[in-house]
Amino acid sequence: MNRTSSIKFIVGFVTACSVVCSVINTRTAAFAQERQSSSNSRTLTIVKPQSKQGKENQAADLQTIVNRAAETARRKFPSLKADELAISLIDVTNDTHRAVSYRGQAAIYPASVVKMFYMVAAHRQMQDGELKDSPEVRRAMRDMIVDSSNDATHYVLDAVTNTSSGVELSDDEMRAWTNRRNAVNRLFAAQGFTNINVNQKPWCEAPYGRDKIFVNNADASFLSRAVNAAKNNRNMLTTDATARLLSDIATGKAINGERSKQMMDLMRRDFAGATTDKDDQAHGFTGLALTDEKYKNVKLWSKAGWTSTTRHDAAYIETPDGQKFVLVTFTVNHANEREIIPTVAQVVLDAMSDK
Repeated sequence: MNRTSSIKFIVGFVTACSVVCSVINTRTAAFAQERQSSSNSRTLTIVKPQSKQGKENQAADLQTIVNRAAETARRKFPSLKADELAISLIDVTNDTHRAVSYRGQAAIYPASVVKMFYMVAAHRQMQDGELKDSPEVRRAMRDMIVDSSNDATHYVLDAVTNTSSGVELSDDEMRAWTNRRNAVNRLFAAQGFTNINVNQKPWCEAPYGRDKIFVNNADASFLSRAVNAAKNNRNMLTTDATARLLSDIATGKAINGERSKQMMDLMRRDFAGATTDKDDQAHGFTGLALTDEKYKNVKLWSKAGWTSTTRHDAAYIETPDGQKFVLVTFTVNHANEREIIPTVAQVVLDAMSDK
């Protein structure tokens, strides 16, 4: 091979190698890019299941909210003792209902909050055909929940338990009467409710005759002897039990969806505008916390109760951003202090809105 041929061969060989290297580099880069793209795609579509610790952290966050609400109320009202307040909160925004409380298992006289339990008992019996669904029963339930009428409540409890007030009975008759009057207790005990006693009429003054005998009969109470410190048969509820029942009603699980809706319709509260009644259920309890303009589109359902020594509210709240929760607050020995319940509600509302 002469010199000229050799040079041409070398130049041709170098050119061919450059082309081959270029192709290899191009394909290598494309392959690397394809792998990176595939890796990125897989990373974006991975959904990690919520860990048990994550759920526990969420519950802990709710507990922090309730603890802060209790601390805020006690700081604002220095005479409010720790055992004079109870709070339960259930977040029902998602299917997994998370419940926390402050003294949520303390048995407390519930005043008119007990009427919510009597309403559910009446619907249960109507559903089962044990109580006739009549216009009078409906009228009484409406007045019992909307107006918190004690007289209407007497009618409903008599109808549900097949009992009536009146003069004293013989021992045998009283035992049979007592068994019938405890029908509502048996209903909720069968559903796993504990630390509650729901068998008394709410009296404006005091019971007489067979009702007086019954309220003093501690053996007829569904409270355990350890819990029933007063050793009587008065109505008693915990905020935990009350919150559980209200959450069942609010989520359509109390008997069935249609009956739950009917009960919710009776508890709907319009807190807008003014009122001259300081104990109005829409304005005098949790509703006091909703007067701020930022809460004008919040929805409220509730059942309040108050006596000379107690002031309570059981509320279900829906916010415009989709938060849904039950908040039950009981107070003892501060019946004339209207700001404790809205103070608790304000802390919870602000915290839930910031979630």
